[in-house]
Amino acid sequence: MRGVASAKRTAVVTGGIGGLGTAICIALARAGRRVVAADLGGNPERIERFEQDVDGLDVGFAPLDVADFDACSALVNEIEAAHGSLDILVNAAGITRDVTLRKMDRVQWDAVMNVNLDGVFNMCRHAVEGMAARGFGRIVNISSVNGQTGQFGQTNYSAAKAGMHGFTMALAREVARKGVTVNSVSPGYCETALVTAMPQQIRDGIVAQVPVGRLGRPEEIARAVEFLAAEDAGFVTGANLPVNGGLFMSF
Repeated sequence: MRGVASAKRTAVVTGGIGGLGTAICIALARAGRRVVAADLGGNPERIERFEQDVDGLDVGFAPLDVADFDACSALVNEIEAAHGSLDILVNAAGITRDVTLRKMDRVQWDAVMNVNLDGVFNMCRHAVEGMAARGFGRIVNISSVNGQTGQFGQTNYSAAKAGMHGFTMALAREVARKGVTVNSVSPGYCETALVTAMPQQIRDGIVAQVPVGRLGRPEEIARAVEFLAAEDAGFVTGANLPVNGGLFMSF
């Protein structure tokens, strides 16, 4: 793990070198946090691009498979030993294995659940104890509009993201009196590599359904995360913040 020790709050962002993850790391660092981007370490070129994007900011990188319970424990212990605390946890790691349920095999189901939902449990399980003991913590889980509405060909992804909402609300109740908040953010379709790789016709169809008439920017998702992670956001917990351009509206 590469990072710089200081007295400021320490944040971990899983999936931290992805499109949304990088934007979240930058927003938290610019808000004065020390940030560790935790992500798979098998692609040196991807890591190098990330390090160029965050150059000059207090952002380090740590290799991590969030589906590995013991590896998550080791990372949390390492960060707490190096910096004294893990104060902010953003669970942004996620994958897709899109296929209709009639064609989905168990490997495709398990892969999405292991990363998108089990990964949230793995990180929170190890981080929340220290947060509660210190009397401060901010946990933000990155869900999806498709966890609220469902999506064709995404029973695995939609189930995992919907499960994240239930997890968020339950954990928020458990630790509310300990100074720890737990919230989720549900992005709509954004300008990420996954979406921009879609055929233009499909992207145009998505945009046509979005009331604001465009895709979201990763920085807009990061702004929502930074708000929920703020020192003075202690009265917001168990909430879901949709950032979807009006694609899905509810009470």
